[in-house]
Amino acid sequence: MADDWRNGGFGLYVHWPFCEAKCPYCDFNSHVSSNIDQKQWLESYLSELRRSASETSNRVLNTIFFGGGTPSLMNPETVAAVIDEARALWHPANDMEITLEANPGSVEAGRFAAYRDAGVNRISMGIQALNDDDLRRLGRIHTVAEARAAFDTARNCFDRVSFDLIYARQHQTLEAWRSELTEALSMAIDHLSLYQLTIEDGTAFGDRYAVGKLRGLPEDDKAADMYLATQEICEAHGLPAYEVSNHARPGAESQHNLIYWRYGDYVGIGPGAHGRITENGQKYATETYLNPQRWLGAAKQGVGEKSRSVLPLEDQANEYLMMGMRIAEGLDMDRWHALSGRSLPPEVIDHLTDINMVQRRNGRLAATSDGRAVLNAVIRELLN
Repeated sequence: MADDWRNGGFGLYVHWPFCEAKCPYCDFNSHVSSNIDQKQWLESYLSELRRSASETSNRVLNTIFFGGGTPSLMNPETVAAVIDEARALWHPANDMEITLEANPGSVEAGRFAAYRDAGVNRISMGIQALNDDDLRRLGRIHTVAEARAAFDTARNCFDRVSFDLIYARQHQTLEAWRSELTEALSMAIDHLSLYQLTIEDGTAFGDRYAVGKLRGLPEDDKAADMYLATQEICEAHGLPAYEVSNHARPGAESQHNLIYWRYGDYVGIGPGAHGRITENGQKYATETYLNPQRWLGAAKQGVGEKSRSVLPLEDQANEYLMMGMRIAEGLDMDRWHALSGRSLPPEVIDHLTDINMVQRRNGRLAATSDGRAVLNAVIRELLN
């Protein structure tokens, strides 16, 4: 299985851990800092790129993704230097996708033009709501007007622009979400990421929820209705779900995220970044130091990776199933068999097929639209 990763491709994830403000729902590794030495950060990124490339030489690099945090706070010169180094260390694909996440509050026309000139060719924008009251509740520092202006700025610089919205928010009705989503789809876009609000431990929302102070969250049935309405409305507008929370016109799918879902290999650099790397026929899970200053110092010494653990074939098979079932194309059953050494249980597949949770076609197993609505339960059945 030395080359199994080739079924998914090879990408690079670069984590920028800083934001202008910490959103109360966010459990990502993001921090607010008034003193960021971008020269030091660039040196550490370049050091980690060189270390990683020494283990994955002679590969075609399909994608680069700058995530965070708020990568649109990075100096364009920093972004350009990372891209240039990655292009020199690996073989860049002719159609390499290079995505940068941006928040509307950090968008300037000149800055976006500089990112474009640096090599970025796709923007993923965290708008989150088209309602000023809800933006305030979510702790966002931009208004709807600023979000629309930022989106227009991005569209003037880039052919590919996606944005995120969160639904099942406090006091949100189904009718309000349908109206808001229709408004979002009226904007000239080809990709949307639409996430249900989840309350995570260790966040400000999690703390409020634990003491009964986060009011107005929809009941599970209402949230499920919002999910189903999302699928219906997006499909009617030509942006069907190609993954549980992601919708795109055919050909506009996020190629970087597809590497994750197709279970390819990816290098993860930056504080708290994870990776999956195949070396000498063995796949490893990698993890970096979570604390930004700890990672910064370690990376400058060429040891930014905190841990590396062997992934047995059975674990690889299970990870592939959990990721592959998220996407509309599903997973290749022969590939799963090759990884696990056994077949998926036919009696379970037959049962899930009978109740319209999964479908088989051309050697692949995929969740139906009904199955994606309860995907965790479907995956549990398959893994058990």
